[in-house]
Amino acid sequence: MLKSLNIRNYALIDQLDITFENGFSVITGETGAGKSILLGAIGLLLGQRADLKMIKAGEQRCTIEAHFDLSNYNFADYFATHELDFDGTECIIRRELTASGKSRAFINDTPTSLNELKELGEQLIDIHSQHQNLLLNKENFQTQVLDAVAQDRKQLDEYCLLFKDYQQAQADYEQARLQAEKDRGEQDYMAYQYAQLEEAHLTEGEEEELEQELSTLEHAEDIKSTLFQTHSLLENDEAGIVSQLRDAQRQLSNIAHVYAPAQELSERLESCYIEVRDIADELSDAVERIDYDPERLALVNDRITLLHNLKQKFHVEDTQQLIALREDLSKRLSLIENSDEQLQQMQQRIAAVEAQLRQSAEVLSQKRKEAARKVEKEMCQRLVPLGMPNVQFQVDIKSGNPFTSNGCDKVTFLFTANKNTPLQPISQVASGGEIARLMLSLKAMISGVVKLPTIIFDEIDTGVSGHIAEKMAEIMQEMGGTNRRQVISITHLPQIAAKGSQHYRVFKTDDTEGTTSHIVRLSNEERIEELARMLSGSTLTQAAIDNAKALLKL
Repeated sequence: MLKSLNIRNYALIDQLDITFENGFSVITGETGAGKSILLGAIGLLLGQRADLKMIKAGEQRCTIEAHFDLSNYNFADYFATHELDFDGTECIIRRELTASGKSRAFINDTPTSLNELKELGEQLIDIHSQHQNLLLNKENFQTQVLDAVAQDRKQLDEYCLLFKDYQQAQADYEQARLQAEKDRGEQDYMAYQYAQLEEAHLTEGEEEELEQELSTLEHAEDIKSTLFQTHSLLENDEAGIVSQLRDAQRQLSNIAHVYAPAQELSERLESCYIEVRDIADELSDAVERIDYDPERLALVNDRITLLHNLKQKFHVEDTQQLIALREDLSKRLSLIENSDEQLQQMQQRIAAVEAQLRQSAEVLSQKRKEAARKVEKEMCQRLVPLGMPNVQFQVDIKSGNPFTSNGCDKVTFLFTANKNTPLQPISQVASGGEIARLMLSLKAMISGVVKLPTIIFDEIDTGVSGHIAEKMAEIMQEMGGTNRRQVISITHLPQIAAKGSQHYRVFKTDDTEGTTSHIVRLSNEERIEELARMLSGSTLTQAAIDNAKALLKL
């Protein structure tokens, strides 16, 4: 649950340090006093995008920090998976904004991304604002409510994986089909290109070898003359280097028995002699191999010209790319020849995945249908005390629809608050006040199966008053009293404000430096005055004070 909230330099808030308790708390205040600012600050902690305009005028930085007690909730796996520090009890979330445009987020003092912050925030706090009432008209929201009650997360995850496979199989098939159609139109031209490349008998590294051979053939006489002269220097009878090295080695060897260092020098000269002799032999072989061959020169020139022309024709830079193009054309031509068979195999793959997907969707539908009966019964039980004695609530599930990301079911909440009136979709018949009561009942029902530490209701009481508001407050009390859950209601109704275990007031002050928003926790006497103002306006009357005391049962 949310233990404390600390805000610095955010919008109209200069400095705010407030603690919260578990159970049911209420926040009241005049319109424009800063309740929406407070929610905006909490929203930043939940990963919402930052607006630099919200930094208090004249300040360079704003910070928002919240401390949560998670001792009654199993978050150990989440923190371990995301490699975040966690002592098993406390979680600290902090968001910092600077006037220069920087935004930073931290979880337990570890820098984190907004996506990660949002992922954790969704598990810590649920903020229900007035515009969320519109979600009740959305089919996707209605399906999500049913899934929450059905507790079908495992089945839904399995379906989603199969749905992704199904979509990918369809996409692969469509891509292959379009490519096959395109290739069939270009088959003759591709076959002509392939024939040219195939007839060239291209091999890897050929071009480099030909260039080297061409250079050798063009300078054959000079190369042969140089090799011959070098060989002569090495092996010119007794004056050659090889002979002289052998003589020098022998001389040193002869004195090795009287002059020890000569032995090592002799061995080194022996190594030189062997190496130079090998060189001389290679030179001799090379001289024999090198000859000016005009026919071979012409062949090499023709081959290089062919490769050059092919590179220009196919707009590539080297022979390797020509070979790659030849292989690609070969594969594409093969695919054209086997495209019907390949497409048939891909269709079989789609059919197999579709069968699995259909089966998974049916399992999901069955879980939802079982949950629907529970939802219908519990919603009627919750709505009757909220001024709807003749309420009827039905979950209509039409299965077997086209596959979507959450199954094949079309879920519609049908509702009527009046006797002898046919059930119709909520969006067509529910008034604003009825929508508020429906949403509160749904939230109360969902909270019974979803472990969520903190729920904040922002004026969910819109369109109701009097006895109905009191009953709505009792539902929120009930939600706050279960499993140490924390429920906070921002309200304008004294009947709801009186039910809170803790009461906070938001207000503004003006001075020479500007307008500032504040929030304080009220004492019993201050609660009486606040409720009296809510009942009678700015002028406190004794009747309003007595009424406030009656609401507080004092």
